[in-house]
Amino acid sequence: MAKDTQDFDLVIRHARLRDGRLLDIGIKDGKIAAMKEGISGKTGEEIDATGNLVTESFVNPHLHLCKVYTLRMMDELALQDYHGEKMGRAMSAIELAARIKERYDESWILPNVRKALELAVKYGNTHIRAFADVDTKAKLEGVKALLKAKEEFKGIVELQVVAFAQDGIVREPGAEKLLKKAMELGADVVGGIPWIEYTVEDMQRHVKTIFDIAQTFDKDVSMLVDDAGDPTLKTLEMMAVEAIKRGWQGRVLAHHARAMALYPDPYFLKLAALLKKARLPVVSDPHTGPLHARVKDLIREGVLVCLGQDDITDAYYPYGRNNMLEVAFLASHVLWMTSKREMEKLYDMVTTDAARAMGLKTHLLKEENPANLVIVKGEDVLEALRFHEEPLAVISHGKLVKEKPMVRHLS
Repeated sequence: MAKDTQDFDLVIRHARLRDGRLLDIGIKDGKIAAMKEGISGKTGEEIDATGNLVTESFVNPHLHLCKVYTLRMMDELALQDYHGEKMGRAMSAIELAARIKERYDESWILPNVRKALELAVKYGNTHIRAFADVDTKAKLEGVKALLKAKEEFKGIVELQVVAFAQDGIVREPGAEKLLKKAMELGADVVGGIPWIEYTVEDMQRHVKTIFDIAQTFDKDVSMLVDDAGDPTLKTLEMMAVEAIKRGWQGRVLAHHARAMALYPDPYFLKLAALLKKARLPVVSDPHTGPLHARVKDLIREGVLVCLGQDDITDAYYPYGRNNMLEVAFLASHVLWMTSKREMEKLYDMVTTDAARAMGLKTHLLKEENPANLVIVKGEDVLEALRFHEEPLAVISHGKLVKEKPMVRHLS
């Protein structure tokens, strides 16, 4: 326990926790050093939360960061196909969206990335799993831009850079070699999208290739699975089975799984049991498409589920501002999660549950954990979700982020 006379770099006074208690929070050397009433001792800086809610900062486990703000660079054909009824033309949408990558260049990608990350800071989003397309069109331009941004924003927004085979591996000769180069450059996660391959055999090969690379470089895996209105797609199952076979449980993360909405109950229940065995969480982005994973059913079955932003003004989604409270607010409507207990769960899904899915084991408001916190306007989760405004204050890695954010990129 912290001593009464302990000195602190920062103290948050009158912080209201989610359980309703009012406490002071003392921060020292980037960590939460004390949580109690009436903290005393020398303090470098103090913030009065005035009874507003103080929680863990927000976490975005799924953002295609190399694509942000590219919608105006192309027509809306891909967007129309992706948002079409039952998502039957989702593969066509990906193929149409790929045209932008013929123009990929780090020189314009990086400014877009900075703009999106500064919005993340503004809205208290301190950890992001960020995807960069890797293929014969995009080459390594997106990865290079994201790795530069990762260094620029270090200590403010932590990026997990995903080298992502957006256009496939079997159907995109050369992608596997580029993925390995991306890992050598310093990418943190190996990313795949097996459902986009043409045959079941090729889908399985795609999954195995991603795990081969992950094992070679000792990295975690993220895969976009079954992201179309086709109940025959079962690459999430392939991913879970491969994780178990490889001993990669707890180091894998699945995204979308929209075909799950069309699965019959017996298969869904079998899949949920497999996900638990593989310790494989699911990221859902229900606001970015007309189908979505069976979020409430997965939670009921004990599968870890979280929410992602997915896109910001690109070929797949026209809106987005890296505001995870806004994502949770939209999900509350799409998923009809409006009871008090469900609202609390939604808040977890953009904070602690999202962190667990990304392998961040200490993203909890507890003594001795890293101090990544937000002071949210309102006394409880209901008010936070209702208004989904930018936090009153953002503390990242124990420091108050005074500039929210560096406004030169937001004009």
